Amino acid sequence: MLPAVDHLVYAVPSLDAGIEAMAERLGVTAAHGGQHTGIGTHNALLSLGRSVYLEIIAPDPDQPPPSGPLPFGLGDLHEPGLAAWALDVTDIESRAASARDAGYDPGSVIAMTRALPGGDDLSWRLTLRRPAAGDGLVPFLIQWNPGGPHPAASSPGGCTLTDLTAEHPRPAEVEPMLSALGVDLPLAEAPRPALIATIEGPHGTVVLT
Repeated sequence: MLPAVDHLVYAVPSLDAGIEAMAERLGVTAAHGGQHTGIGTHNALLSLGRSVYLEIIAPDPDQPPPSGPLPFGLGDLHEPGLAAWALDVTDIESRAASARDAGYDPGSVIAMTRALPGGDDLSWRLTLRRPAAGDGLVPFLIQWNPGGPHPAASSPGGCTLTDLTAEHPRPAEVEPMLSALGVDLPLAEAPRPALIATIEGPHGTVVLT
């Protein structure tokens, strides 16, 4: 059974090139999402189900350099790939506190907004931990503010996330973090850390890493 995945984060050097490459693989063209103002990134989205989506994220050349490093390793990205994933929660403060009590600190809960192409803003809260834990295998928590559609409902459809697993050279270091968050993510030992998502769509079964 899949954990409560809110979205997968696929990091790319160039957003337009990333959209085109993903359309060739999956058969669905992601729609531009908007800018993360002050963060230095912008994104495009495609739905992977009723409440799950894929976020393609890249440095935004139309924004000034942010005060801190770009998220998800975008500052020194060598090749596109799954960089992180978000866990959908209903009470983010309580979930973060429970994880701390269990021995893992997911980071501070911060409020964020994204400027939508039509001029409106989308808002949410998430946990921010830098550097990210578990080489991107441990999810960050996210809770959407009420009043707007979930991105999965407003993004191009046709694909479904059917499986999510992970690999790490030292799984015993990562497993307690996942356990503290109450996450059941299959984790195998392998030479390199990797998130592995299986997606069904117009082009059949596609595995993203």
